[in-house]
Amino acid sequence: QVQMVESGGGLVQAGGSLRLSCAASGRSLSNTAMGWFRQAPGKEREFVAVITWSGGTTYVADSVKYRFTISADNAKNMVYLQMDSLKLEDTAVYYCAAASSLQRIMLATPNYWGQGTQVTVSS
Repeated sequence: QVQMVESGGGLVQAGGSLRLSCAASGRSLSNTAMGWFRQAPGKEREFVAVITWSGGTTYVADSVKYRFTISADNAKNMVYLQMDSLKLEDTAVYYCAAASSLQRIMLATPNYWGQGTQVTVSS
């Protein structure tokens, strides 16, 4: 079992920045990929970014490329999502997820989900 707790969400003006954090604990994370997803009101949950613990491989969705950066601190079992140049359409609940492989994150079928943190971008 892996537990994730997200933090760092809040209200920010368009063009601003936020950094989300995800604290992971539980079973060994050495072979786990960690990802961020988001779900806006009335929309399906969508993939945002993924990182692997071992090699630091990262991918981000085209919609956030060059604005969002995913990173990890293996020693602290922390995953971060740095969000810059935020837009109104970035408003959503952001979820941290853990999976046994990068592919499961990319297919939006992770093994574990966090509880989510709200990000609201205002004009």
